[in-house]
Amino acid sequence: MTTDDQEAIPAQRPRSNGRPILLALAAVIVIDLLAVLFFPPFPKEDPNAPFSFPNDGIAANFELPAPHVVFGDHGNNALIQFSPSITSSILTSWIIIAVLLVLTFLATRRRDDVPGRVQNFIEFIYESLHNFATSLGGPAAARYVPLFAGLFIYILASNWSGLFPFVGKVEALRAPSSDVNITIGLALVSFVVFHVEGVRALGLRGYLGKFFPLGEFRNGLGAGAIAMFVGLVELLLEFVKPLTLSMRLFGNIFGGEVALGVITALTIAIIPVALVGLEFLLNFVQALIFSTLTLMFTLAAIEGHHEEHEGPGHEREPIGTPMGDIDADPSPAH
Repeated sequence: MTTDDQEAIPAQRPRSNGRPILLALAAVIVIDLLAVLFFPPFPKEDPNAPFSFPNDGIAANFELPAPHVVFGDHGNNALIQFSPSITSSILTSWIIIAVLLVLTFLATRRRDDVPGRVQNFIEFIYESLHNFATSLGGPAAARYVPLFAGLFIYILASNWSGLFPFVGKVEALRAPSSDVNITIGLALVSFVVFHVEGVRALGLRGYLGKFFPLGEFRNGLGAGAIAMFVGLVELLLEFVKPLTLSMRLFGNIFGGEVALGVITALTIAIIPVALVGLEFLLNFVQALIFSTLTLMFTLAAIEGHHEEHEGPGHEREPIGTPMGDIDADPSPAH
């Protein structure tokens, strides 16, 4: 290589040494220290009481399980509310839904044959979710991709909303998935969907036959009794599904907020910054788990327990393989 060629090659920029990250972290620590000194989180019951470290700091960084009532009857501060009211989690959920609808409208109002960056990004997200769903459930899962994608995006936005500094600090705002009332509602919607789809695919008689296989008594009293026992166990497990769906999501999200609040109160900023990154990933995983389980429960509901319970329009495959025609007698029939 000649000297002229070496001069023509532009000089490489020095690699970043992480200085901006260190400066940002130092700024966060300074801001947190100033906030504790000048605006300490005094107890709400007695603002004139002296600040107690770390108890008051921990209590100020996350909400109790019972949601704060913004409008309506305040009830009795129970974990699960049956009174007509709008809680902080419901209000935040409405805000998230409105933001998602506006973003979806703005991103899809102009669809071109040659998509731009925004349209490419939206199509990439939907195609990724579609491919993931069909890779798990096969072609039958394509019908339920909108349900799967809608649940995933909404739950993911609900989970990530709790990582914003003002959500949870302001009483009127709370991450929806950290409220068990919201997660129970989502689980009940999923519960209704996969049972309705099971009845639609198999018919009422065929679907109930999965849990009450009376036809097995044709094979003997013992076989029928065993089949009925197994069917009743499966029926009971159906009612456990919404409980596991709701409590898994609520427990992980609320537990993450409690851990983040305690660590923030004790260590100010350094460890909480790393913990936020971990929560960012775990919240993604929890949204994926809830939506995936809903999809798989729905696909399990539309599958017959036996071959005679196969869905309408499903043609039973012929017995044997195409190779059987080769082995057959080639002589013409007389």
